[in-house]
Amino acid sequence: MRTSSNPVFRNLPKQQGGGYATFGTATAGATQATQFGQPPTAEPYRTGPATRAMTIDDVVTKTGITLGVLTVSAIISYVLSKGNPDLAPMFVIGGGIVGLVLVLVATFGRKMDNPAIVLAYAVAEGLFLGALSLMFTGVEFGGVGGTALIGQAVVGTFGVFFGMLVVYKTGAIRVTPRLTRMIIGALIGVVVLALGNLVASFFVDGGLGLRDGGPIAIIFSLVCIGIAAFSFLLDFDQADQLIRAQAPEKAAWGVALGLTITLVWLYVEILRLLSYFNND
Repeated sequence: MRTSSNPVFRNLPKQQGGGYATFGTATAGATQATQFGQPPTAEPYRTGPATRAMTIDDVVTKTGITLGVLTVSAIISYVLSKGNPDLAPMFVIGGGIVGLVLVLVATFGRKMDNPAIVLAYAVAEGLFLGALSLMFTGVEFGGVGGTALIGQAVVGTFGVFFGMLVVYKTGAIRVTPRLTRMIIGALIGVVVLALGNLVASFFVDGGLGLRDGGPIAIIFSLVCIGIAAFSFLLDFDQADQLIRAQAPEKAAWGVALGLTITLVWLYVEILRLLSYFNND
């Protein structure tokens, strides 16, 4: 059975027999389809009289709402940090920590379908991204490019997103167990290297050189962007399986959360990479 590199999708609750467990009050019963276009191999979810099955429209709507809240929060954070640069580090640290805690609560507390948690995550990550964007591009922090660079990062992020969606829908790259293992392994490797670089930075200026803007940092960012891009394939596949398994409509909030996590990571890496080139 395939799992996603995204922690929200990878930790979807299971029930005995291999199917996904309930979201809200619905009962699970479907196993995963092996690729896009293939029907489910087990009984679908029984959504009950008070619920309905999740559709692609639910996924699009919930994801759109989540990204909308994140965008508004990011704009507010950027404007406030622009007016008072001392707020930027607070927003970055506070928003990042709160966002991480909410993801952990949603994942391990089996609350991925809770709209309050998902939207609270969007607000926290918006504060984080708005301030971080200013720190990367604002002259107040020694950055260059300003809003133009941020716009390029946004365009690049959604360009990769829709590009991978086309790749998935056309079946150009199939989501197989082997591909899944490779992506998850690469993701674990990147996390270990990033943590190692952080620890090393406490003792050596620049740490391992993964974030100092040099050639190694550029290569590392490109690798992260590639892993994030391929992670979308796994996320799309998981969402498709939930739709085919007739998961309850509330499950779309979990899909929105998972996709937003990947989008946030991709945006940060693209913005970081662009800032390297503009600082040269």
